[in-house]
Amino acid sequence: MDFSFSKADEEFRLTVREFFEREYPRDIVEKMTRGHSASKEDYQRSERALAAKGWLAVNWPKADGGTGWTANQKYIFDEELERAGALNVVPMGLLYVGPVIYTFGTEEQKKRWLPGILDSTTFWAQGYSEPGSGSDLASLQCAAVRDGDDYIVDGTKIWTSLAQHADWIFCLLRTDNSGKKQEGITFLCIDMKTPGVAVNPIITIDGKHSLNSVTFESVRVPAANRIGEEGKGWTYANYLLGHERTSYAHVAGKRKQLEDIRACAEETETDGARLIADPAFRAKLADLEARLEALELTVLRTLSTIAEGGAPGEESSILKIIATELAQDITELGRDVFGPYAMPTFADSTAPLWTDNTPLPSGAAPAVARYLGARAQSIYGGSNEIQKNIIAKRILGL
Repeated sequence: MDFSFSKADEEFRLTVREFFEREYPRDIVEKMTRGHSASKEDYQRSERALAAKGWLAVNWPKADGGTGWTANQKYIFDEELERAGALNVVPMGLLYVGPVIYTFGTEEQKKRWLPGILDSTTFWAQGYSEPGSGSDLASLQCAAVRDGDDYIVDGTKIWTSLAQHADWIFCLLRTDNSGKKQEGITFLCIDMKTPGVAVNPIITIDGKHSLNSVTFESVRVPAANRIGEEGKGWTYANYLLGHERTSYAHVAGKRKQLEDIRACAEETETDGARLIADPAFRAKLADLEARLEALELTVLRTLSTIAEGGAPGEESSILKIIATELAQDITELGRDVFGPYAMPTFADSTAPLWTDNTPLPSGAAPAVARYLGARAQSIYGGSNEIQKNIIAKRILGL
């Protein structure tokens, strides 16, 4: 396989780079550089800037409002976005439910929901995990009982990212308990303004509010909001999870973190010597750089499969494992480099103590936030232990 980029690809790279340098909102880049949380307005302004260029739905088919880009162009775009320090798109609409809607939804559902995703006026949340049903997603019990033309939904979803911003939530719900646990699961879209829906914040160890629990108490949802057939939600969920697990790589973002770590190590002294000269540190850095190269090649292989018309498939579990474990190890080295500055305290449950006037080394606050936030990466989206079982059973046939 040829992983080199053509002259046209490199010209495309320059076009994308110029956009992020000249047209993308600079205040958002500066906010992210300081390690602050993005607001709903930040996400919307970022996505609308991309939408104005026709660059928002990078992975969608052109017929459904996508870019029609090649696999190389998509990869270059992601690389330049992270290189610039811009916000990644909110994945729940564009990367997760959007492809499910345009693949399995009715024409009416496509007309109803896809435009709002494409112009960033509609925010989506993902209702999968439940208390006691995380990695074993098929054991979920949040119920949807048919009542005429509606479903009545009762139960709780947890670890729901950005639900505090969401207008809609797509859920896997139990509609039948009589067969195998993977059967009887239905994919249902719910308006967050529906009576009986409640969002409860979960503040994470990095002091940020990105996670929530969402409770449903006798929530009436039209059956017209169901994607596909009743009881076939597991099929649609597996399709979605393949796309989700390919979204974890963030190669360019990881490369930028390693560059920042190297630059800091060149300025930091330990026992009278530059940290970059420490053989143990250099060995750790080299190991991470080599693993990043391997991750990049794995991503390119996956993109090649998608470009040829295939879905990510079970091999996306491989990508999820190596990407998230590498992310954790990079942030651990970043924590070590910043030494005593890597001991943050928080002023309250939602905002870190550090401010623009706090005398921290450049990059210290974001590095600490990334380290703390990355602890969850090997758990969410299907824990890495479960991914290894998938690889053993479905890929290796063990």
